[in-house]
Amino acid sequence: IHPWLYKPLMAIIRFLLRALIRLHVTGIENVPTGVPLVYVTNHLHHLDSPVMGVLLPGAPRPLAAEKYMSHIFGPLLRIVGSIFIYRGEVDRSALRQALNVLEDGMPLAVAVEGTPSRSGGLAEGKTGAAYLATRANVPLVPAVTWGTENIIPAWAHLRRADVYVVFGEPFRLPEGRARSAELEAYTEDIMVRLARMLPEQYRGVYREHPQV
Repeated sequence: IHPWLYKPLMAIIRFLLRALIRLHVTGIENVPTGVPLVYVTNHLHHLDSPVMGVLLPGAPRPLAAEKYMSHIFGPLLRIVGSIFIYRGEVDRSALRQALNVLEDGMPLAVAVEGTPSRSGGLAEGKTGAAYLATRANVPLVPAVTWGTENIIPAWAHLRRADVYVVFGEPFRLPEGRARSAELEAYTEDIMVRLARMLPEQYRGVYREHPQV
């Protein structure tokens, strides 16, 4: 993280969000402080990132897709210390960086689906968050947001959209070197927890899951 730029950037984003949206936050008292952890979030819209960025305690370093390195927002992602990861392959360098962050006692933020939703609801989760949490033996904190997809349409009508953020209780996965099948099962558990925290219309492929 670039300390001289990070705080002014967060202050600007926080000011804009207060002016342009109505933000409703619940459950933030569930978040432990001063410990390494992995925030696991849904990813409904590109604007989830700035909303979560100013709300997640501890200035977590986010995992971001490598394609955003050259994106218009690439410099902003670098300021907040993003770890860029190549999708579609096992990016050992990025995973090592992420584990180093946790070993240094700092938090990470991982959008478990990997990319913004195309359907308006949850897509199948990726195993990266489960891998990091089990290897580093740190808790996960689920956090969901919705309403971000309405921000730009509301602005077009000179209105403020209602955006909701909910933090769930932290939980742990079994420590150790999990096999692929175990990571898939742990990821399903993560996604079920996120689905339970979301209104039904945002649960996507997990809407009919028996545990949801």
